[in-house]
Amino acid sequence: MTAGTGSSRAAGAPATEAPVLLEVDDLKVHFPIRKGVFFDKTVGYVYAVDGVSLSVRKGETYGLVGESGCGKSTLGRGILRLSEPTAGRVVFDGTDVAALKGEDLRRMRRRMQMVFQDPLGSLDPRQSVQSILVEGMRAHGLATDDASTAARLRELLSSVGLPTSALKKYPHEFSGGQRQRIGIARALTVNPDLIVADEPVSALDVSVQAQVVNLMSDLQEEFGLTYIVIAHDLAVVKHISDRVGVMYLGGIVEEASAEDLYAAPRHPYTIALLSAVPVPDPVVEDTRERILLTGDLPSPANPPSGCRFHTRCPWRQPTRCDTERPELRTLTTGHRVACHFAEDIAAGTIPVNRAVVDVVEPVV
Repeated sequence: MTAGTGSSRAAGAPATEAPVLLEVDDLKVHFPIRKGVFFDKTVGYVYAVDGVSLSVRKGETYGLVGESGCGKSTLGRGILRLSEPTAGRVVFDGTDVAALKGEDLRRMRRRMQMVFQDPLGSLDPRQSVQSILVEGMRAHGLATDDASTAARLRELLSSVGLPTSALKKYPHEFSGGQRQRIGIARALTVNPDLIVADEPVSALDVSVQAQVVNLMSDLQEEFGLTYIVIAHDLAVVKHISDRVGVMYLGGIVEEASAEDLYAAPRHPYTIALLSAVPVPDPVVEDTRERILLTGDLPSPANPPSGCRFHTRCPWRQPTRCDTERPELRTLTTGHRVACHFAEDIAAGTIPVNRAVVDVVEPVV
């Protein structure tokens, strides 16, 4: 994606003293594994999200990256209570969302919306665009009269770059990029403060990806939005995010500003991820050392003991990594890293174990 070749949004990032809008504290989302004739016996759990803590400031874009199956989407849904948290707290603007019920939860959800990954599957094929957009407004008492509602719809479509004629059409009549614009407009109908965008461009062509990413940045400035952007495309996250959290097997393993994380990653998993991202410069590309992780992501139903990355880590130290799960601690660089030996790896005092990974040497 062409937009990904630039730097992060750091130049336009909100001030660090901006108030915290969202705080997630030790959030866990576990799904029971059931067996039996009536599936009434719980024989285990899938630890999809297992102890995530993070905070997002007002006006900020927080990027969340990681392999498929690491729990990114479940974390986003858990924050919005679309998946019920097993434990932990989700504090939004001073209110614990995890403790809300009934009408209180419904009112809070107006301020927290989601843009889903599949722009076609998330839109009802039997509803026109107008019906799709008005539905949320009516549910929250914002469609007060026909004239103001019609004006609001025209304004929203203009904001996302669609003509007014789109109101009478149905989702199948649009391209993938246009459908994602409809999904973004639907999230905006209720004037939210926070939008969780789950892989907002993964199903789109590269040229359309850049358009949607730029649209989201423009809307953030226009409406004062706060984003959590979930993605596996590291170039997209670098372009749009102020801070980035890297997830692995249900937990955050590293967090830093986008600029710092891409310039100097500190966790072994982040180092491996970024080493695999191609650089659009053949001279630079030929001088890079790439670390290719072997093996598959362990099952979240049976995660490894100790550090959950130790089964694939090229810097694994068995005496500690196999038995002790590292805490997410803050380094002097400002990174939050869940690794016992992050400083030693950065200093080069612990060599890469080439027996467990494929290391592609630079071209000389």
